[in-house]
Amino acid sequence: MIDSKESQDLKRSFEGRDLFSSKVDVIGLCVELITDDRDYMDMWEDNFSSMSENVKPHARLYAMKGEGKCPHLKYDPRLHTGFLLDFDYYGWVKSIALGICGDIMEEAHGVNSVHGAVLDIDGRGVTLIAPSKTGKTTHSWGLLRMRNAHLISDDWYFVEPIVQRPMAYRSEKNCYIDADIGDVWDEYKPLIRNVKFDNKGRGIANVRWVIGHSAVMPMTAIRFIFLLKRDPNDKSTIRKMTSKEGYEYMVDNDFCNPHQIVRDADKSRIRMDFMKKFFDSCEVYMVNTTKRAEDVQKEIQSIISACEAP
Repeated sequence: MIDSKESQDLKRSFEGRDLFSSKVDVIGLCVELITDDRDYMDMWEDNFSSMSENVKPHARLYAMKGEGKCPHLKYDPRLHTGFLLDFDYYGWVKSIALGICGDIMEEAHGVNSVHGAVLDIDGRGVTLIAPSKTGKTTHSWGLLRMRNAHLISDDWYFVEPIVQRPMAYRSEKNCYIDADIGDVWDEYKPLIRNVKFDNKGRGIANVRWVIGHSAVMPMTAIRFIFLLKRDPNDKSTIRKMTSKEGYEYMVDNDFCNPHQIVRDADKSRIRMDFMKKFFDSCEVYMVNTTKRAEDVQKEIQSIISACEAP
């Protein structure tokens, strides 16, 4: 955390550089990226929906290389300005930008962010939330193969609690995918044809290329929460949980979100209150992803299909 004086000093230190800038729309917020890396800018503009240059930014993110230090983030919470210094791949740029939007929205507008995937399957909102390396990407893209499945977001979304079911809103226009995305589900191999991958083997892809334009939606009302784990000692694949169990799993795993920009008592209270309401409003399941992806998918899909459409 830095104050506004240090923020202004950092901005002045970048004067004289050849910088690129672009404004994008994230759930109605104008977020401006300023960077000296052309690849970052190209991916940013592919990743998010564009915003008019006439709109004043609600948040700014400076992504600079060549500072000669270990990768680190400085954040001015008063100006909602982040400085991403010496990070070596684009994934940090998008995640920190979304984290800053979450910081703004959760306090000022009562809209919270979730680091997870969300789909609409025949009118049923389905979200998969998981710690890293437990299969969130594999199984969210697996569910997208279902009949009448629509993608909202594969990595991060925003939630507005309402009287009936919580509404989830898309955060990104296109997906930041791994080069091996077709290794499990063959349907997605064509996605990599026109993608420029970064040094981590990831790039921005338009999922509409393989599933059609209508298969992407801006929002859905969430009915199912699937929490994922990878536990070889647990012989079960899926079990229903109480909302309290689900909530406790989220708290124990830092909300499955390593990109919470501000961490203090007030923010913790806001996030915990939201998670309680969120889990109380949905059906909650724990999924153990140690079995073959095809077998786990069958069990997840059977729960969704058994439920009557709204």
